[in-house]
Amino acid sequence: MRNPIPVAVAAFLSCLSTGALLAQVGGPGRDAPRLKGPEPFTRETPAPPMQRQITDDVRRRRNYPDQPPLIPHSIEGYALDLNANKCLSCHSRKFTEQSQAPMISVTHYQDRDGNFLGGVSARRYACLACHVPQTAAPPLVENTFTDMDALTVPERRSR
Repeated sequence: MRNPIPVAVAAFLSCLSTGALLAQVGGPGRDAPRLKGPEPFTRETPAPPMQRQITDDVRRRRNYPDQPPLIPHSIEGYALDLNANKCLSCHSRKFTEQSQAPMISVTHYQDRDGNFLGGVSARRYACLACHVPQTAAPPLVENTFTDMDALTVPERRSR
């Protein structure tokens, strides 16, 4: 008599891989939203113009805790390489009184083990890895994001 366990495992793995494949391909009504672009997508078209950056210097509210702050000013022409970081000329602890810019977080002065350093950590030196400027570009796909405060307000009212 054959052992049924290997057959059951093979059937399970087959169903699992088929389900994963169908989830990626999608089905009726489950297609991924189409981003803007030419039809057919292989046709070459000129790149759209760069969107204008929002440069009103107004701080934007963060959408979730620990979200890196957005950049509310133009950064065109800023040097950011191994030898220079223009952001630090205003946002480092040393220059915030003079520039009136917000100081970078103290977490930027910590190494990966949480030890405080005398200067900005190398892993936090590339500001644009987390912080981005805002533009007036329209969204490419519909956004259904709900702010966490909007989700918790009804709870407070019910008490």
